[in-house]
Amino acid sequence: MAGDTHARLLERASTGTPALAVWRPGRQLRFGYRDTRQSGYRAARTRAREAGFKPVERRVGGRAVATTATTALFAVAEPVDADDARSGIGARYDRAVAAVQRALDDLGIDATRGEPEAAYCPGDHSLRADAKLAGLAQRVTASGALVSGVLPVADRDELADVLAAVYDRLDYPFDPASVGTVADAGGDDRFDRVAGALTDRLSGVPETSDESVEVLWPE
Repeated sequence: MAGDTHARLLERASTGTPALAVWRPGRQLRFGYRDTRQSGYRAARTRAREAGFKPVERRVGGRAVATTATTALFAVAEPVDADDARSGIGARYDRAVAAVQRALDDLGIDATRGEPEAAYCPGDHSLRADAKLAGLAQRVTASGALVSGVLPVADRDELADVLAAVYDRLDYPFDPASVGTVADAGGDDRFDRVAGALTDRLSGVPETSDESVEVLWPE
């Protein structure tokens, strides 16, 4: 679903209308392009299936990420200047990370920027409350700029277990204790509250003057 959702968001952005979505992906092991180049990739896919996680390949992001029905995926797209499409990447990251941080605060979590050592899908645009809570990635196309991310809400043990098996096959460093969730951080883990907080805060990410942000999901 993520690929279709990202495409819909970018399609709206191409018309000049910013758009966002927050949704549940289900039980998936979402591999990045670099993972597919690893010698242990096929074995990693097999381990994901054995654990009940559907292997999928995503176009945005770095290393493998696991999700369940309690995980929130989020994405926001905004128009870009076709003549200078890659300008503003850092500013978009900063606005999006700050928005997710405020959403976590709304849920009762005092999150800070950064992530622990040997975290899954390591990157510079993450949030933590001891363990890693959220990571963000960005893709820029002629249609628009898309910032997306993942926020595990519950099921910490399941996520940590499958990631440990997959990262072992991919020969990546990984500490299962680095996996955090909204529930384990003591936040409000009702999915509708999580989706609502993310939607409210992410709607302020695009820098627009006249156009409001179209919410594709939740509806």
